[in-house]
Amino acid sequence: MKIYTRTGDAGETSLFDGTRVSKSDARVDAYGEVDELHAWVGLARASRLDADLDEALVRIQRDLFALGAQLADPADKIADRVTKATLGDDDVVRLEQLIDRLEAELPPLRRFILAGGSPAGAALHVARTVCRRAERRMVSLEPRVDQVLLRYVNRLSDLLFVLARVVNHRAGVVETEW
Repeated sequence: MKIYTRTGDAGETSLFDGTRVSKSDARVDAYGEVDELHAWVGLARASRLDADLDEALVRIQRDLFALGAQLADPADKIADRVTKATLGDDDVVRLEQLIDRLEAELPPLRRFILAGGSPAGAALHVARTVCRRAERRMVSLEPRVDQVLLRYVNRLSDLLFVLARVVNHRAGVVETEW
């Protein structure tokens, strides 16, 4: 299989059901934001994180592939054939449980903090902002996105914030308060 297909040379792409849309289509923009988020998570992972954090981020990257697939499938045809391309309430609960576990090792927030810290921590802060942007794009889609996907992305941005703090905390990097 070649990496180039030439089918997008005129500025169009295909959704999962074969529908051709402009690459500027809101749905393409939304799953493009998810793709960027996936790349930022990968950049954070490249910093050789602790095994527990790396494992959590690998799972998130897999989830992001599923999210992108669901966004590219407004007719909901993929879920019947590819179960790994679905996200559900249990995935949201998994993120919440991870947030709770990781927050237990952090000092409580007293003020807003400035994004930054270690390279991995800074990458996770950027990932958080890209996640919020993806969420804003998803909210604007018609037909409306499944509510569980919105809950997942909302919780993921919270988790990415906590992960940035944990990475910096474990590295001994003091947070800069605003």
